[in-house]
Amino acid sequence: MNISPIDWGIIAAFFIISLLIGVFTSKSAGKSSKDFFLSGRSMPWWLLGVSMVATTFSADTPNLVTDIVRNNGVSGNWTWWCFLLTGMLTVFVYAKLWRRSEINTDLEFYELRYGGKAAAFLRGFRAIYLGVFFNVMIMATVSLAAIKIGGVMLGLSPVQTLLIASIVTVVYSSLGGLKGVLLTDFFQFFIAMAGAIGAAIYILDLPEIGSLDNLLAHPNVSDKLSFLPDFNDMNLVIPLFLMPIAIQWWATWYPGAEPGGGGYIAQRMLSAKDEKNAIGATLFFNVAHYALRPWPWIIIALASLVVFPQISDMKEAFPHIPADKLGDDLAYSAMLTYLPTGLIGIVLASLIAAVMSTLSTHLNWGSSYVVNDFYQRFVKPDASDKELVNVGRISTVVLMGLAALLALALSNALEAFNILLQIGAGTGLIFILRWFWWRINAYTEISAMIISFIVAIFFETINPKFGIINIPEGMEYLKLLYGVSVTTATWVIVTLVTKPENDEILLSFYKKVKPAAYGWRKLLDRYPEVEAEQGQLPFEIGLMVTGSVAIYSALFAIGFWLYDNTMSAIIASIVSALAFTILIRSWSKIKLF
Repeated sequence: MNISPIDWGIIAAFFIISLLIGVFTSKSAGKSSKDFFLSGRSMPWWLLGVSMVATTFSADTPNLVTDIVRNNGVSGNWTWWCFLLTGMLTVFVYAKLWRRSEINTDLEFYELRYGGKAAAFLRGFRAIYLGVFFNVMIMATVSLAAIKIGGVMLGLSPVQTLLIASIVTVVYSSLGGLKGVLLTDFFQFFIAMAGAIGAAIYILDLPEIGSLDNLLAHPNVSDKLSFLPDFNDMNLVIPLFLMPIAIQWWATWYPGAEPGGGGYIAQRMLSAKDEKNAIGATLFFNVAHYALRPWPWIIIALASLVVFPQISDMKEAFPHIPADKLGDDLAYSAMLTYLPTGLIGIVLASLIAAVMSTLSTHLNWGSSYVVNDFYQRFVKPDASDKELVNVGRISTVVLMGLAALLALALSNALEAFNILLQIGAGTGLIFILRWFWWRINAYTEISAMIISFIVAIFFETINPKFGIINIPEGMEYLKLLYGVSVTTATWVIVTLVTKPENDEILLSFYKKVKPAAYGWRKLLDRYPEVEAEQGQLPFEIGLMVTGSVAIYSALFAIGFWLYDNTMSAIIASIVSALAFTILIRSWSKIKLF
């Protein structure tokens, strides 16, 4: 591409502003580990919500959506649209519980809810397992997207791309802590949205496309527009819709969409001013993430089917791209090469913003695990705040280095997405129930973690080589179903045959967090002096359903308006408006402490 001085100026300004935010917030971030990782628990809902959206607006996300749309059409997005259900469950059931716990990381939850050596092991092991292994995997997929963007749009080698992206991100993340990440995310979010929308509008006017109407009528596109798969073909319906909507959303663990909340979403809730701001932040995130943001990506993905109908077309257009990096997900970056001077600078800055906002959050989140849940808990409990902040900054650099190395070995975003889903298969229900069922203990989580990993390794490496279990072509969803079934059965059995946690631990947790008493009755009956919290669980689940209807309807309404399907668009818009009205009127009835 021919990048003009104007475009380079826009990109340079973006980098400078991001670095200045890190420098500006470095003084307050360095005061204590709580300031570095939680911003002193004083953040408002709007800043936290925008940060959540910016983090999930990773550069690999439009690549993933493009890969999905090119292979399975718009309806293939249910593989991630389904996570709205767990997102809304987090909003109305779990956000206030997380904030009420007053812990520093979601891993600290283990020694609040469980006791003894098993709880300590769980906390320490998952600090490394999630903070390093899983976290590095996620950052590697983001870095892979950066490699493809840098290769297609700037002609950079993978190493050059990673050096540029990682150095700037590490500098402002390590200087500014979470506050620096939040403020930079806020700035980067609007650039990212402007870039995605501007790119979609311009691409529709390309001579090869002509207009939105021409695009939707094109034979390469017209059969990929439905929001739902063809229900006459169960080979499509089961993997593309039924599995995600019936099982995947509650049974699997995936960063950013953890059942019951967790990871960097929990970090944002824990840093909120109060419970109300925690709820507001997660609600804003789900509205923006699922209803407002997908369509520019989908439009560009559909347009790529006209310009680059086959991977071979991209190979011919970009011969310098390594063969192992060629895939359908590359089509998003390929389409952006058509953008004009000025807009290409904004779009490149937006893609860089998408990369950096996700990396910075994962770096701060991962280092919080390393520092709070491993180093301070097991290595040096009496470490000073200054030392903890320094360890956090060092771990930030190390995590980025590991992610960059792994990115060089990956080939596409969808591959990594599926691996992570498989590893977390069957563990999700524990994260939902552990707040409300006293019987779950540390061994429940340990057994689920071990078995889910073994099952994932079996299906991803051993079974393909030896063919022990036959997985017919087109029925790869059976791997997830087997994983969920085996893991869930294992942890339920382990829960019932092992001793429950000590009553003292359970009562301490219950009094502090105050979950609804439904699953705690057997314990509470032994202690009549402890006041049972009746809670609002049925009301909260009702709000979850209402919120899901509101956001899904908004998502489809936007799509119907784009498709010029006026009647369906009006109906979906009315349903969405009514559901949002119910949420607004019910807001004051949510019980807070």
